[in-house]
Amino acid sequence: MDAKKTASSMRTPLGRVIGLGSAHSGTELFWRQRLTAIANIALISIFVIVLLTLSGKPYGEVVMRLSSPLVSTLILAMLVAMLVHMRIGMQEIIDDYAHGFWHKPLLILNIFFPLGLGLASTLAVVKLALGG
Repeated sequence: MDAKKTASSMRTPLGRVIGLGSAHSGTELFWRQRLTAIANIALISIFVIVLLTLSGKPYGEVVMRLSSPLVSTLILAMLVAMLVHMRIGMQEIIDDYAHGFWHKPLLILNIFFPLGLGLASTLAVVKLALGG
């Protein structure tokens, strides 16, 4: 029997999978995707409740409530969680379905699109919070 086969057969199942797959990042992305999903459920629920309480209120009151430090911080946290979740999900879709020429450009776009969206959204929230 080959020595290499004998050594590999002596490994435990955990020892065989500890490398996390060929990219060595599968488990980390899996857990990050799940954690951002849980954060999104909580943060989006709070955001919807805030919006429902503001329904029918005058413009000034809506701006005042949304510009409060607590609500602005929750909106920014929601944006971060949503954009990270979106980026990971899109990366999985690109890796699974985009092959050949389009794979790398789509991965690059997947980095810059959420970044640009996040910067624009953050600017809007900061502008609202500072009353501008």
